[in-house]
Amino acid sequence: MMTYERMHTLELGINIDHVATLRNARGTVYPDPIQAALLAERAGADLITLHLREDRRHIKDADVRAIRPQLSTRMNLEAAVTAEMIDFACEIKPQDVCLVPEHRAEITTEGGLDVVKHFDLVQAAVKQLQTEGIRVSLFIDAVQEQIQAASEAGATVIEIHTGRFADAQSQGEQLAELERVKYGVLLGIRRGLRVNAGHGLHYTNVQAVAAIPEISELNIGHAIVAQAVFSGWEKSIRDMKALMTNARLPANSALGFSGA
Repeated sequence: MMTYERMHTLELGINIDHVATLRNARGTVYPDPIQAALLAERAGADLITLHLREDRRHIKDADVRAIRPQLSTRMNLEAAVTAEMIDFACEIKPQDVCLVPEHRAEITTEGGLDVVKHFDLVQAAVKQLQTEGIRVSLFIDAVQEQIQAASEAGATVIEIHTGRFADAQSQGEQLAELERVKYGVLLGIRRGLRVNAGHGLHYTNVQAVAAIPEISELNIGHAIVAQAVFSGWEKSIRDMKALMTNARLPANSALGFSGA
C-alpha cells in the first residue's frame, strides 16, 4: 500500500474559461480572464488552465497571448488536435498543452480523446509540441488501450476524464466509476506517466478523486466560477484547495493501490 510519504503533492489547476463565458455573454471587457488568472495564483492556484476552442466561444486568442507572460505559475493550454491549434500553441509556448477532443455542438468536453483511433495525428502533434519544449498531456478516458496508446504516442502526462464519475446518478454507479478512475491512474503510473484528472469535479465530489494518492493535479473550473458568485473568487479557490489537501491527509485518504 502506498504510504503518505510516497503521495504526490496535489496541484490545483484553475480553469478560467467560464470567466470568459460571462464576459462574452454581454460583449463587455469584464470580468477579465487576466485578472481572474492573477487572482487565482494569489489564492493558491498551482497553474492556470484555459481552452482555446475552435469556435472561440469563451477564451480568445488575445486572452492567451496576454495571460502567458503575466503568469508566475504555469499555463496549461487545452487544445484540439488540429494544425491551427498546434501551431498556435508552438507560438505561445505554454508550459503545458493538454490535447483534448472537440466537437462544435457540445456544451462541454463529452469524453476523452480517442488516441487509438487518431494515433498518427496525436503522435505528430506530441512530437511538434515537445520540440518546442512544451510538456504534453492527453485528456483520455480511464481505458487501458487509450493509456497504452498515449504512452506510445510519446506523451509524458495523461489527464483522466472524471466526467462519468461526476455525472453518476447512484452511489453504486459512482463507486464503479471511481474504481475505473483508480485503475486508470494505476495503469498510467505503471507506464511511468504523470497522471492528472479533471472534468465535472465540484465541492462535494472532489474529495474521493483527490484522495487517490498517485494523482498529481486536478483541473477544475466551472464549479469554482459558479461558487464564486456566492463566496467570491479567491475564497472559492482557497476552499477547493483546502478540500483537496484535507482529502490527502492519512486519516481521510481513500487508500492507494496494493502492489503499486
